[in-house]
Amino acid sequence: MSVRFTILGSGSGGNCAYLEAGETRLLIDAGFSARQIRDRLAAIGRGPETLSGVIITHEHGDHIQGLGVLCEKLGIPVYANRLTRDAIGRVCDKALCYRVFETGSAFTVGDIEVQSFSVPHDAMDPVGFALRTNAGEIGFLTDLGHVTKLVLERVRKSRVLVLEANHDLKLIQEDTRRPWSTKQRILSRHGHLSNDAAAEVAVELVPDGVGTIYLGHLSRDCNRPELAKATVEKRLKEIGATHVRLESTSQEKACATLDLG
Repeated sequence: MSVRFTILGSGSGGNCAYLEAGETRLLIDAGFSARQIRDRLAAIGRGPETLSGVIITHEHGDHIQGLGVLCEKLGIPVYANRLTRDAIGRVCDKALCYRVFETGSAFTVGDIEVQSFSVPHDAMDPVGFALRTNAGEIGFLTDLGHVTKLVLERVRKSRVLVLEANHDLKLIQEDTRRPWSTKQRILSRHGHLSNDAAAEVAVELVPDGVGTIYLGHLSRDCNRPELAKATVEKRLKEIGATHVRLESTSQEKACATLDLG
């Protein structure tokens, strides 16, 4: 059974990824317009009509922007915990087909087992995912202010890791467009991971078998793809982990599809 993974886009203004295992086809978040999601799927030879479901990390707009339009007409199931479902319902007037899971539980969508776990972020009940396929696990960590022991344990078996590297500390401190209150939120323990924090997570997990790391949710103003990659790469080299494939994601375009075999 073939397993293919594509980050359709990731950044502060929109996040969406696609995972295919055999005939099972999932989106992780839907943070672009329905038209953009359709276009980005078409670019890899896929369409929303064949989706088995959309799994949602949390209710912020950069993760659910296209959810209502995309899923209502096609009747695509939306997998979310109760508090996230309720929060989506307050901003989305579409009649969606929800499959509600309990945070911390595992559920199956076709050939993919989804393990959910709580992450520290300023949303109602935000989660990360460990996506289990016959070709290995994909860990999904975006939008979290710090990494708990629970989070590390849940993604420790990942072969592929999507890891937030939202901002560079120097750039965010020097940014004149953001008020101090916004900077405090981003830098808080329920905000977003910096490049340096992402590097420490990578160092912690690489010995357990992570071979590919996608650096996601980069701030358009307070980060640079090359800066995020260099920061994590430097720490990995310090522990001799030169075999790890590092990819910086983009909000503007999809990453190359990863074929896990």
